[in-house]
Amino acid sequence: MKNETEKTVMRGELALLMVVVLNSLGVLLMLHSGSGISAISSVPYAFRKVMPWLTLGTWTYIFQGLLVCTLMLMRKKFVPTYLFSFVVGFVFGELMDLHELWITRLPVNLPLRVLYFVLSYLILCFGIALSNRCKLPIVPTDLFPREVSDITKVPYSRIKIGFDVTCLMVTALLTFFGLGRIEGLGIGTVAAAFTMGKGIVLMGKLLDKKFAFVSVLSPERRKNAGLIFDRKKLEKNVKSS
Repeated sequence: MKNETEKTVMRGELALLMVVVLNSLGVLLMLHSGSGISAISSVPYAFRKVMPWLTLGTWTYIFQGLLVCTLMLMRKKFVPTYLFSFVVGFVFGELMDLHELWITRLPVNLPLRVLYFVLSYLILCFGIALSNRCKLPIVPTDLFPREVSDITKVPYSRIKIGFDVTCLMVTALLTFFGLGRIEGLGIGTVAAAFTMGKGIVLMGKLLDKKFAFVSVLSPERRKNAGLIFDRKKLEKNVKSS
């Protein structure tokens, strides 16, 4: 029999913690770059601009709550884990307000703007790819395209791009009719919306080569192992032996 392929295990709980910290950072860093806010936070940003009496973080988890309700309607049933996803979204929103306190103080010039955008793009690609693998309820803005892909059986990258572009259209309409001008959207926002779906898929493939994820909710959890087998490759090896 061929050697069994082993991967380093990563706890889904740790991955989820990394996700909420990194993604909230990535969203604010992209906004600070001046290239426009990320698509997943563009709608809350537009509401904040039109109705500024609530913070960006507050509008974010209101928007995420609407996404969770939409998923339940699409599933045509109550899904308890989606509620925990909303809790994660609440933490995400609070972290956005926290990051905003220091990110807005970072120096700004053209080279730094480019650096901030590239870093934020990579952070978000990595964070969303990680969230899709943590085997736990995740931030609703990340959960939504993943679940819609599962419900409709349409490839994730297509759903993700469609979701991002829809968010940009809603943002443009809200700010145009609410403020008389379009705000929050820049070349970076548009570029990220049309390419991030592919970037997330590529980042996910890199993660899959090195890590396997296990959480308290994952059926393949192993209590006494520091490593976990890649099940698909193991089954292939067994059949070929």
